[in-house]
Amino acid sequence: MVYIWNDPSEVPADFGPSVVTFGNFDGVHRGHQQVLSELIRTARITRSKAVAVTFDPHPALVHRPESAPELIMGLQDKLEALGELGLDAILVMKYSLDLASLTPEEFVEQYLVDRLHAAHVVIGHDARFGRGNSGDLDTMKALGQKFGFEVQVISEFGSEGYPLHDDDGKDRRCSSTWVREALQEGDVATASAVLGRPHRMRGEVVHGAARGRALGFPTANLAGDASGLVPADGIYAGWLVDQAGNRWPAAISVGSNPTFDGVSRQVEAHVIDRPKEAVEDFDLYGQTVVVEFVARLRGMVAYRGPEALVEQMRLDVAQAHDLLARR
Repeated sequence: MVYIWNDPSEVPADFGPSVVTFGNFDGVHRGHQQVLSELIRTARITRSKAVAVTFDPHPALVHRPESAPELIMGLQDKLEALGELGLDAILVMKYSLDLASLTPEEFVEQYLVDRLHAAHVVIGHDARFGRGNSGDLDTMKALGQKFGFEVQVISEFGSEGYPLHDDDGKDRRCSSTWVREALQEGDVATASAVLGRPHRMRGEVVHGAARGRALGFPTANLAGDASGLVPADGIYAGWLVDQAGNRWPAAISVGSNPTFDGVSRQVEAHVIDRPKEAVEDFDLYGQTVVVEFVARLRGMVAYRGPEALVEQMRLDVAQAHDLLARR
């Protein structure tokens, strides 16, 4: 069981000792996983609790909302991804200007030491924390000496599969930036390699224009406030996970439906290979579902009419079926 605390006051007074790290963890990519796996290993060896501290909202949304990066995943998916790694607890701290104003020492003393009773603090070599990002690795080592905890420096390189290579064959550090770049280009395969799993979106299924149903390809349309970064326009093979946990292969469309002069971007998934008995009553409206992107099949194209579009959709569904079956 993973404890999830939404405020430091929820941490039990007798909790600890702990091995702690902190960060935004947007995407919980393989670099994050490397750090957290080492944290968990240290916690098991020292018979301590493995704890990750994360922030919501993302600090950039507080300091520079006009230029903040799009988030790879929503908070629920981040907590699920963190929890699956084997942590004992996750502390979600509400990020605010008040929290940002704390000095490095105040942040460490009030939260890592007094609340979480840290025996070890695990950080990356380039970590920054505290007011104006004034705290660094040397700062943390000095605070460790003052408050009596060990500082463990973890590199996001070094384990099997690290580092990954970019398109030029050069080593590249796993990062949230790399994932965003890949998704913005529609390269969900690279995004998946950096994440260690398919990129996902989560949202409520809402009614759309019903064009897909009229054409024989009904789709589950995600609401406009769905969480997760929307990949580049195109057609993708992937999975839809419904509220009951059923996992369905799907052909996914991202775009504005240019054949019908659409304007707003939509994410809609056509579930394929449904059991015959489920076809008529397969109703996802109002459910919160997860859509996972496995591979991009093609870009978005405006066809001359419904007939040409339907023919292409048949090909897309067949290609998605074959690709997902092989995997």
